[in-house]
Amino acid sequence: MEATIAVDGLRKRFGSAQALDGVTFSVQPGQVTGFVGPNGAGKSTTMRIILGLDAADAGTALIGGQPYRKLRHPLSVVGALLDAGALQPSRRARNHLLWLAHSQGLGAKRVDEVIAQAGLESVARRKAGGYSLGMRQRLGIAAALLGDPPALMMDEPFNGMDPEGIVWMRGFLRQLAAEGRAVLVSSHLMSELQDAADHLVVIGRGRVIADTSVAALIKAASGDRVELRTAARTAATTVLAHAGATVAVTGPDLLTISGLPAEKVVAALTEAGVPFAEVRAHRATLEEAYMELTREAVEFRAATEAAS
Repeated sequence: MEATIAVDGLRKRFGSAQALDGVTFSVQPGQVTGFVGPNGAGKSTTMRIILGLDAADAGTALIGGQPYRKLRHPLSVVGALLDAGALQPSRRARNHLLWLAHSQGLGAKRVDEVIAQAGLESVARRKAGGYSLGMRQRLGIAAALLGDPPALMMDEPFNGMDPEGIVWMRGFLRQLAAEGRAVLVSSHLMSELQDAADHLVVIGRGRVIADTSVAALIKAASGDRVELRTAARTAATTVLAHAGATVAVTGPDLLTISGLPAEKVVAALTEAGVPFAEVRAHRATLEEAYMELTREAVEFRAATEAAS
C-alpha cells in the first residue's frame, strides 16, 4: 500500500496572526521530504492539521486520499513523531508501546519488532522517564512504526541525538523511503537533511517558498561561482579583479569568484604567474541555499517583532 500526503490550499489564522496562507505541497512515496522554515513559519501548524490535531480554516490535508479523522486504523496508514516527551514517564518503554499497540489491534510481536528497529532492545524495560532525549526520540519512532504505515511524519527527530544517533537516523530515514514509504521530516539541521532528504519544501510567513529536489536547490544556490585555493591570495585577488571578476575571501587560502568561468580564472592566473593549488566549481551547502531562500521571511519576522 502507498500513501501520498497531500496538502492543498491550507489556511489557518490564530487571532490576528495568519499562520498558514494557502500552503500546498505533497509528500511522495519512496522519498524523504524535508519540511523546513524559520521559527513561526507554519511547519508545526501544518503537521498538526495533517494529523487532525488542529482544524484548518480552509484547504485540505489528506493521507492516502483520506483526512486523518476518517482513517479507521490510523497507525496503519500514518505514523507520527511530533513530541518525544509525550509519554507517561513512569511507564516502562515496552509497556508504553504495548498500550499503543493494543489500541490498534496489534500484538506484542509487533512491539518487539519496532523495539529492535529503533535500537532499544537493551533499555526496553526501563521507565521512559529515565530516557535521554535521544532515547525518547527512538521510542517515539518505534511508536510511529507500530502499524507498519506507508506514510511517516517526524518533527525534529534529530534533536537530542548524539553523533552515532544522528548517523543512524540519517540511514534509517533513507531506509524507510527505500521501502516505498512517504516520509515527511521537519528539521532545523540542514546538514542532516542534506544527507537524508531527496526533496525539500521550504515554508516562510505561512507560504511555500520552494518545493523542489535537494539537488536542484543546491545547484541553483551554487550558481556559476568558482572556488580558488591559493597561498598568494592578495596577488590572485588583484589579477582576477582586473579580469572583471568579483572576488570574496572565504578562507585562509580560499577565494570564491563570480563573473569569471573557471577556464578564464586559470588562464589569468597562469599568464600573471600567480601560483594556485586548486580551481573548482563552487557547490553551495543546503544551509546556504536555505538561508538565501528564507532571508526575506526572517527579516520580516524580525521587523514585526521589533514593531510590536
